[in-house]
Amino acid sequence: MSRHLQREIDNLKKKLLVMGSVVEDMVYLATKSVINRDGRMAKDIITRDPEVDEMEVEIEEDCLKILALHQPVAVDLRFIIAVLKINSDLERVGDLAVNIAERAIYLADQKNVFFAEITAEMALKVENMLSQSIDSLVNMDVPLAHRVRAEDDKVDELNRDMYARLKEELIAHPQDINCLLHTLSVGRHLERMADHATNIAEDVVYLVEAEIVRHTPEVFKD
Repeated sequence: MSRHLQREIDNLKKKLLVMGSVVEDMVYLATKSVINRDGRMAKDIITRDPEVDEMEVEIEEDCLKILALHQPVAVDLRFIIAVLKINSDLERVGDLAVNIAERAIYLADQKNVFFAEITAEMALKVENMLSQSIDSLVNMDVPLAHRVRAEDDKVDELNRDMYARLKEELIAHPQDINCLLHTLSVGRHLERMADHATNIAEDVVYLVEAEIVRHTPEVFKD
């Protein structure tokens, strides 16, 4: 690998990490705004969405420039492909954080906020998955990437539990339908975030081992 290409790749990695840090912060604050019923915090998160969009475009343009100028092969080519996909996943997580913030603005004015405990548990798992997926990329850590994949099923289970309990609440308290539906949306958005974190982890496995595992169930044992 030429020195110039190495510099371009190192710079690309730095930009992706900055974007990941911004998105992680948005996810944390979005769920916090729901649990604490903080509409002002939620509005602040929404204003950060254009920043993430700009990062995504810049990283994509950098990837395309590297492909055109350097024609990388082998692991360098896999790295650029992985960054393109991870870049898209991070941007989508940022969008989902904005969606949660929009739900938080509505819920902040409601008397009843349902299932704050299970929402907090889901949020914590998703935040950890996102953080670990990015760490696995930085350190080329395949075992960590597999741990992230294994966590996805737990988030799915929590989301199903929330859905079942919301159905019971809706039958018991139909007057709270709007609040319940917004709460359900928060759970659905968190579940989608977990899917994107899993995508990132799978891209790390592809990057390091040149193996596509997205259609392979994860069976991970501590």
